[in-house]
Amino acid sequence: MNENQASKLEQLLDGNKKLHSTKFIAITSGKGGVGKSTISANLAYTLAKMGYKIGIFDADIGLANLDLILGVRTQKNILHVFKGEATFDDIIYPVEKNLYLIPGDSGEEILKYAEKNNILENFVSESMIFEAFDYVIVDTGAGISATTQAFLNASDHVIIITTPDPSAITDAYATIKINSKYRDEILLAINMATRSQEALNIFNKIQSVSSKNMPHLKLFYLGHFSNSNNVKNSTKYRELLSKTEPYNAFSIAMEDIARQLISKVEHNVLNSPKASLGSFFKRLLSYL
Repeated sequence: MNENQASKLEQLLDGNKKLHSTKFIAITSGKGGVGKSTISANLAYTLAKMGYKIGIFDADIGLANLDLILGVRTQKNILHVFKGEATFDDIIYPVEKNLYLIPGDSGEEILKYAEKNNILENFVSESMIFEAFDYVIVDTGAGISATTQAFLNASDHVIIITTPDPSAITDAYATIKINSKYRDEILLAINMATRSQEALNIFNKIQSVSSKNMPHLKLFYLGHFSNSNNVKNSTKYRELLSKTEPYNAFSIAMEDIARQLISKVEHNVLNSPKASLGSFFKRLLSYL
């Protein structure tokens, strides 16, 4: 590891010399417009505020925009690494304390370079930097494209976001059905609900249908976010509501969901293999 990479690793560790078994948590949705990226960004911020070292990877190929949501200026992204024009150290951008952005690319060109086997050696040799993270939030694209599915398959846990909109629920179920072929557990959160009971009813309905058609699958209800103009305004003005309004109902719900998530992930941590970004991308390439 060169001097710059060693410096970055020291910064990420911040006095804690222990490298972690990084967990990759993908957030997806059956359709666009359900608030997936807003939830990803605020969840990452909330986990970082709780003291975890968090990376957030923009894997929404074709619509990568987390740099705008997080208010971070980026010059290089993961595509530059694939093309040999940058190192991992170059594309880790600090956002807040404990929170770092790993920007993706808005073009399909990333897939062409990702398929080159010779990048794997670079991932393995530089992955120690990423082992400093406790969790990496992977903000994927919406829908059931092969690219999105590859990111989901490569991740340790999958969170599906839906809203009360009937088409969103239908698309969320389709996403659940496809992912049930690759995993035994999926996490679900409801956004834009009018009340908590509505969100719970939606989850119960999805769970009932899923249990009949996918009896091996366990759906875990993380919680819900209420429909709010504050959330819409924060998205419009590119603000993190969990940061600007920590006592807002959305922010409080986000903290509850973050705690639920950590409890669920850490419950299975002893049975999970040690992982790094290098191993994540090895898995990703095997699915592309």
